[in-house]
Amino acid sequence: MIKRPLGRSGLQVSPLCLGGNVFGWTVDAATSFTLLDAWIDAGMNFIDTADVYSRWVPGHTGGESERLIGQWLKRSGKRDRVVLATKVGKDMGDGRVGLAPAYIRSAVEASLKRLQTDVIDLYQSHDDDPTVPLADTLGAYADLIKAGKVRAIGASNFAAARMSEALAVSAAHRLPRYECLQPLYNLVERPAFEAELEAVCLRHSVGVITFFALASGFLSGKYRSEADLGKSARGQGVKKYLNPRGLRVLDALEVVATRLNATPAQVALAWQIARPSVTAPIASATSLAQLADLVAAARLALDADALQGLDDASAA
Repeated sequence: MIKRPLGRSGLQVSPLCLGGNVFGWTVDAATSFTLLDAWIDAGMNFIDTADVYSRWVPGHTGGESERLIGQWLKRSGKRDRVVLATKVGKDMGDGRVGLAPAYIRSAVEASLKRLQTDVIDLYQSHDDDPTVPLADTLGAYADLIKAGKVRAIGASNFAAARMSEALAVSAAHRLPRYECLQPLYNLVERPAFEAELEAVCLRHSVGVITFFALASGFLSGKYRSEADLGKSARGQGVKKYLNPRGLRVLDALEVVATRLNATPAQVALAWQIARPSVTAPIASATSLAQLADLVAAARLALDADALQGLDDASAA
């Protein structure tokens, strides 16, 4: 599998990133280990999680995903084959939230312990925190990089103006810069990234790893009416896409998928992979069949006609 540079970090990642939000939530430990083994054995190397996964589940406190990944890393011996990404900043309860230096120092130690590793390859600010000066947050990350606990840093859910400001602060104070941005982006939600953020990332050679790359499963094509929403726990989350434009995108995906002997999900991911601004879309899997779909997407090359058709169908 050909790897791609992640910004200017020196990290080389597969063109698709495995989302770890499902581990310990909709996927049990045994299945998680099987999926992670299959991902690495297929030539992929990029895995993304967060300390807050999956605190939203009743009875969970956060850290469930990191803990399972850590157990897998210890038993598999595959740490040196993984580019490991996690995040800090979402509300973990008891005042543990945000990007203040003291909290970052505490949170990274907890993540390292759960992940059973000495270093996090990509440590990301999960949300912008306007209450903390950017120089303070970036300074805390500088200390972690100097200590060898973090290799590179990234940002998630940052607006274009704040991303630009953060990059300027890094340059002015000679601090580590956000080498990667994690924004919402997919065929049915294009403007939030394309309007301003995309230009910032291209101008500064910032890597981009997109979340909700399959629009909560909508782009798989399994939801075409409200009657389909009960097919999974995430079904209600795609109701907003059941409109003429969303259905037009599904039709275009079906046309390309049929012509290339692929699936709509593979085509939707391949469309992002082909975009010059995108380093690696993030997608999760709960079964080996879904994982095989992801691996196939990373190998699927879309021709100019396919890309144009998808662009036209998804235009706002």
